Amino acid sequence: MHRVEHIMGMPIVVEVRDGEVPEDVFDWFRRVDEVFSTFKDGSEVSRIRRHELALDDASDEVRGVYARCAELREETAGFFDVAAVGLDPSGYVKGWAVDGAAGILDRTGAEDYAINAGGDIRTRGHWRIGIQHPLEPQAVSHVLEADDLAVATSGAYERGAHVRDPHSEHAPAGILSVTITGPELGTADAYATAAFAMGGHRAPNWIARLDGYEGMAILSDGRVLSTPGFPSSD
Repeated sequence: MHRVEHIMGMPIVVEVRDGEVPEDVFDWFRRVDEVFSTFKDGSEVSRIRRHELALDDASDEVRGVYARCAELREETAGFFDVAAVGLDPSGYVKGWAVDGAAGILDRTGAEDYAINAGGDIRTRGHWRIGIQHPLEPQAVSHVLEADDLAVATSGAYERGAHVRDPHSEHAPAGILSVTITGPELGTADAYATAAFAMGGHRAPNWIARLDGYEGMAILSDGRVLSTPGFPSSD
């Protein structure tokens, strides 16, 4: 079964090959949007950003997300830093929300599904996943093939220069896109954002040292660098 809804400002596509798409999945995404949206004035995140709600008084989920973002800041040497973007945890929340939806499907017994939230993808079972070419919107640069995978890509081609180096506040140079794969989409999403922010001179070496995650960087000079375990079928 295939189902699409526009939630959290993006199309969310859920395909279940071995069953139905339960309503709980999209109820979960709607709830995440109500709590974490930076566009809805009444969300907990919006209230925290306006200093109307103390983090200590927020819900367990919100406090847990900000705590994980603090850990990711340390893991990425400050290149993923929600404080640098006005306490906006969206760079982690999108992937985290998909992980939560995957958990719902797992609990129903689904063993063959894919969730795609604005290009952040989580699969169960064997799937082939196309990665958009950073310079040619209608083209695929690489195809990934693997079982049970989380895939996150960060680049300037989809939303312009929205990712910046939080240390210099400049747009990253020398890099077109970064794709990270691994067991958890929230973490992969944050790692991809951080690596892209590092630019072409730092990102490849940092990606090579990741524990439990694989990566691919497409550099501005046309080089494609990937870790040995990156699941490309090309």
